[in-house]
Amino acid sequence: MTIFLCGFMGCGKTTVGEILAKKLELPLIDTDAYIVEQEGKSIPDIFAQDGEPYFRKKEAEAIRTLCTQNAVISCGGGAMLNPDSADYARKNGAVVLLDESFDTCYGRIQGDTNRPIVQRSTRDELHQLFDKRSGTYRAHASHVIPGGVSPEEMAERIMAAVKA
Repeated sequence: MTIFLCGFMGCGKTTVGEILAKKLELPLIDTDAYIVEQEGKSIPDIFAQDGEPYFRKKEAEAIRTLCTQNAVISCGGGAMLNPDSADYARKNGAVVLLDESFDTCYGRIQGDTNRPIVQRSTRDELHQLFDKRSGTYRAHASHVIPGGVSPEEMAERIMAAVKA
């Protein structure tokens, strides 16, 4: 079973992913960490040296490579915005949107120096990005899991949704 967790930055993909992976006895693979390992440099360095389009290309390659894994895969906030990546993930697993509010996400990401988009954007710009991405996330998700609950409850909801 492959479960792709998607959603806006700060929605809880990594935290919920750790709990879910433990409950399902599956490995957790974080696409951002995978890309950092493959490229040998941090995400801010990839953005600065190679640009966001290059990073998005690497993100798409990671999804295609990792979808063959029996794992919980925590996707970067932009991974499922690529229709080809989203389609590939849906055909090879379950794409689960962690549907948290903007305020919750923003509270978790503000001041995060490892997120280039956060560093270069105001709160209003991030809110606009959140709104812009929301419909795309929903369109590509196999399952939408409402937020506003503990990470443990989110993991339980995901397991029920994917019948794990």
